Amino acid sequence: MDIWYVAVNGQQQGPFSQEYLRQSLAAGSYSHDTLVWRQGFDAWRPIARVPELLAPAASFSPPLPPAAGATAHEIDYQIFGNEMQFVEIELDSQESTVAEAGSMMYMSNFIRMETVFGDGSSADAGGGLLDKMLGAGKRLITGESLFTTVFTNAGSGKGKVAFAAPYPGKIIPLELKQYGQKLVCQKDAFLCAAKGVAIGVEFQKKIGVALFGGEGFIMQKLEGTGMVFIHAGGTIVEKELQAGEMLRVDTGCLVALTQTVHYDIEFVGGVKSALFGGEGFFFATLQGPGHVWLQSLPFSRLAGRIHEAAPQNNAGYSTSGEGSILGGLGNLFER
Repeated sequence: MDIWYVAVNGQQQGPFSQEYLRQSLAAGSYSHDTLVWRQGFDAWRPIARVPELLAPAASFSPPLPPAAGATAHEIDYQIFGNEMQFVEIELDSQESTVAEAGSMMYMSNFIRMETVFGDGSSADAGGGLLDKMLGAGKRLITGESLFTTVFTNAGSGKGKVAFAAPYPGKIIPLELKQYGQKLVCQKDAFLCAAKGVAIGVEFQKKIGVALFGGEGFIMQKLEGTGMVFIHAGGTIVEKELQAGEMLRVDTGCLVALTQTVHYDIEFVGGVKSALFGGEGFFFATLQGPGHVWLQSLPFSRLAGRIHEAAPQNNAGYSTSGEGSILGGLGNLFER
């Protein structure tokens, strides 16, 4: 199904389905002069020039309410710290949050902790053994643990549970309802979420993106209506791309994107730039409309710098560190 956007008084609205726009046009909410855009258009077009929107609309019916158990729990939260952050989540009675195994920092009395297969979402929890194993298997191929941990406030009052970031960076709170109920993010970005959010996998459809896109063939997919918390390294920036707007970024600096953003890879160009430019052979190209989140310090870059500075010889020290008189020449005398 195509995802459409509408321009009203200079403001972009959407995403909308094709059938929704047909019904809105029939109801008089939009006119034939209203500008619309979808993936594949080179520019905004008036509805009068879009034949698929001029077809008769199906009989109007109000949107169906979410299926029972599909709505995520509503949680309150507070983020503490600057460089090494943690998020404290406040749970009302019988409210729950789901988190990566091993990320819990502390929890108050009456918080019940339960380790489950898969992502702990309502759909996963209500299925049979096969459904749970499939949910767990999805997490396994993204490099995560087979298990997640569900924290539930079993008391009558309010309870709190906190989750810590795994390395220096920022925790980003995101409300999925504001982003089309779906986000795609790097494999290790997920920290915790309200119970009811489904954590799945997103396969890259293009072999070039899969092989050279920095995040590999598989990325994480977060779907639902609740709060999610993702973590990334260094400073985080959110970019809102307009329709057709393109951004080129280092493949490791991409944290997350909305489902309407087109993700591809591009060769740096030029042998000299590719070999000696220090930025790798490929860029990630992100084309709007939609939102993307970028990080200034990918964990792979941080780990690489730590490895370079670590002792490199059997004596347990490095002759090429900042305090060495010989610097890099000291390695010439190592046997």
